[in-house]
Amino acid sequence: MSSPVKTIGILAARPGRAADLRALLLGMTAACRAEPGNLRWDIWQDQANAGRYVIDELYKDNDAVAFHRETAHYKAYAARIGDLAERTVLLLDPTDAA
Repeated sequence: MSSPVKTIGILAARPGRAADLRALLLGMTAACRAEPGNLRWDIWQDQANAGRYVIDELYKDNDAVAFHRETAHYKAYAARIGDLAERTVLLLDPTDAA
């Protein structure tokens, strides 16, 4: 049985690139949400730093994550993100918190 996978991306815009980063993220939202296996894809903006964003993604399993990373919109994002932001990515498995 497969389990859901959460991906958290923390993106801090490089100087002068906050508007470009925001545009990139907003431009890929609909395509990411429409992917098979995507359960959730949200962008959060830091209240203390308007140039810092958190991408909160939830996929049905690792195959859905792999599919996401092969899409044209993800590849376009990957090609640009290094110029726009410092990036930290966490790939997370669920744990039993009960």
